[in-house]
Amino acid sequence: MSRLDSLSDRKTDMSQDQSEASIGQDHNEVTEMVCLESDLQDGQMKEVKVEEQKILLVRTQGQYSAMGSRCSHYGAPLIKGALFGDRVRCPFHGACYNVKSGDIEDYPGLDCLPTYKVKVEDGKVYVSVNKKSMKVEKRVKDMSCRVPGVNHIILLIGGGPASLLCAETLRQNCYEGRIIIVTKDILPPIDKPKLSKAMDVDNASLLLRPMDFFQQHDIELWTEKKVVSVNTEEKTVKMNDGSMQQYNQLLISTGCRARPLSCPGSDLEGVKTLQNYDDVKEIHQSCVEKKAVVVGASFIGMEAASYLSDKAASVAMIGHSSYPYQSSLGSDIGKMTMQMLEEKKVTFYMNDEVVEIRGQNGKVKELVLKSGTVLETDVVIAGVGGIPNSDFLKGSLVKVDSKKAVIVDKFMRTNIPDVFGAGDVTSFPLAIRKDQHVSIRHWQMAFAHGRAAALNMLQKETEINSVPFFWTVLLGKSIRYTGYGEGYTEIIYKGKVEERKFLAFYIKDDQVVAAASLMFDPAVARVAEMMSNGLVITKAQAQSDDLSWLQM
Repeated sequence: MSRLDSLSDRKTDMSQDQSEASIGQDHNEVTEMVCLESDLQDGQMKEVKVEEQKILLVRTQGQYSAMGSRCSHYGAPLIKGALFGDRVRCPFHGACYNVKSGDIEDYPGLDCLPTYKVKVEDGKVYVSVNKKSMKVEKRVKDMSCRVPGVNHIILLIGGGPASLLCAETLRQNCYEGRIIIVTKDILPPIDKPKLSKAMDVDNASLLLRPMDFFQQHDIELWTEKKVVSVNTEEKTVKMNDGSMQQYNQLLISTGCRARPLSCPGSDLEGVKTLQNYDDVKEIHQSCVEKKAVVVGASFIGMEAASYLSDKAASVAMIGHSSYPYQSSLGSDIGKMTMQMLEEKKVTFYMNDEVVEIRGQNGKVKELVLKSGTVLETDVVIAGVGGIPNSDFLKGSLVKVDSKKAVIVDKFMRTNIPDVFGAGDVTSFPLAIRKDQHVSIRHWQMAFAHGRAAALNMLQKETEINSVPFFWTVLLGKSIRYTGYGEGYTEIIYKGKVEERKFLAFYIKDDQVVAAASLMFDPAVARVAEMMSNGLVITKAQAQSDDLSWLQM
């Protein structure tokens, strides 16, 4: 029998089985046979359809489960992700879902996935979908509301993902008190990584949650308010308008601010930092058909240069090392990304730095480099790092480190009872580095911090053990990164960096401490899952031509 005949017979059998399955079923459900039991082995996934609904079917420990097929973050197909035990990790940005419950277990993203009934009969696998949820691709976990008479107050300082996840996790775990988010920003929490990748974007499309979400779940959102001091003995905070607010528990999740340039002329009109929505809007408008210079050849700076490459009249990039990302990703990858942007007419001035910005009538006119080079420019964009927003803690008893980061333990607790920290503003113990204190300013990590802080506020002891996962986008190409590579001594490559398709393993003490990839999915997601499960990846594994351990 030919393969086509076999497939035709199977389709006929399946249609008969679907007809049989519909008999006696709930009229609100659609049930279809999706495959044979023998089609999947343990640890395998398959994308199937019930009517037009795409579903991820998974087999683990002999049991089948079915859930939504697309990541709730940006809709990536999970069939291309990494399955490890009862968890599947998104190949693009690292979000993780429990395949049995559909619950999100690591980030980015906020929402869980729908799950569906699975039945196995006579060697055939059936999936049932409720007609009302046929088009539903993600779900919000059930949340409680504030209960009148409960006077407990949790105050969250900062309007980023750590505060949002903390607030949502509190409500998901039946917290009945008052939740207040205080942010100096005009907008509610936004999808900040988009700012440097797509500057000409509508603010409504950036919102992580619509305004009515906060009202619906009794989460107070105070925008355009800035906390100027904290009294941990009185359990009060003071705002910039002079008002005071008491709290029972406090979260410090104020993030970082863009580090300004410090050379003469850095206060001229046209010198900009990329911090919030208004900043990127201004940068976009002021750079179109104008000469732009980006200072700082790391992630924010390179993304800005990439975005502006086909919009500005010219783009120049100033970097203090030989290649972009040299310390984080290595010279080979840095050289490749530099060539990518040079092909789009971005000019690089590396091993150099800005010593002066000159102006005319208060506006930027030219920029002077240490090498003596003088560049004409209309706009200067600084992407030279960040400073933790912890100045308001001066005079309080909350401990910060030498770089102004708030010091927290693995439960997100500061040195003061009932005061917690989360996100970019913190220095925290990294599980995969034997609890070495680090400051990792990854979007995904801020989400994980917020969740852990909320659970520990509720006395549900939870350690932060998330594995760092990061991505950057240049000219439509995504480089993915996981782990913590500081202090690496060697890089082992699979594929060829110069061909822009590679997997890089960062080695320290004869083991893989980080991985980066381009066009090599889901390798980095798989590495992240292995690290998350406490598995050590050896240098010998990384060197081997056999990548079966990575399921590639």
